[in-house]
Amino acid sequence: MNMNLLLIRHALNDWTGKRMPGWTPGIHLNEEGRAQAAALPRRLAAVRLDAIYSSPLERTLETAQPLAEAYGLNVIVRDRLGEVRCGDWTGRSVEELQQEELWTQIRVYPSGVRFPGGEAFWEAQARLVAELDAIHDAHPGQTVAVVSHADPIKLAVAHYIGLPLDLFQRLTISPASITALAFTRWGPRLLCLNHTEPLPSFEVERERKRES
Repeated sequence: MNMNLLLIRHALNDWTGKRMPGWTPGIHLNEEGRAQAAALPRRLAAVRLDAIYSSPLERTLETAQPLAEAYGLNVIVRDRLGEVRCGDWTGRSVEELQQEELWTQIRVYPSGVRFPGGEAFWEAQARLVAELDAIHDAHPGQTVAVVSHADPIKLAVAHYIGLPLDLFQRLTISPASITALAFTRWGPRLLCLNHTEPLPSFEVERERKRES
């Protein structure tokens, strides 16, 4: 049975675009980020939500909480929805890392890159897709929100639309943006990418009977 999956990036924090957060604990949404999270229920007011999942990191949980309160749902935490583990790069500034040769490799050949002491992108993609497939199987005919991080969402979208891993960095996922996928009997369909305005209502796509 078909289902819809809404992939939501966490809202803004003081590290966004400045430092590599990875799995650093204690990174909370800033004032603008809290406003973005508070706006999510209004942006999804036309959409029925049946479940909400989240990465275990504070910035994703804080983004998911206003949605959970608005819909009367509990946030289901899954470790496999967490950020790419960037190992020795965790906490370093983006400006500094841009001088590293590996930074260029990440942009042009991510399928061949492993963060020093951390994950390879293909490993992160595999765990994300495994978790999202499990969520899909657990919610037939439903609409589910998943709050995660920029690179994991890009990696998942690349998988489901058949985009090569080496091109996943061409996708853009902004803070508090919504990316929607419909899973149909004919395969996944990308409904919207990096949506930052109110999301229009949509129903789970129904299978059409073939006319004889």
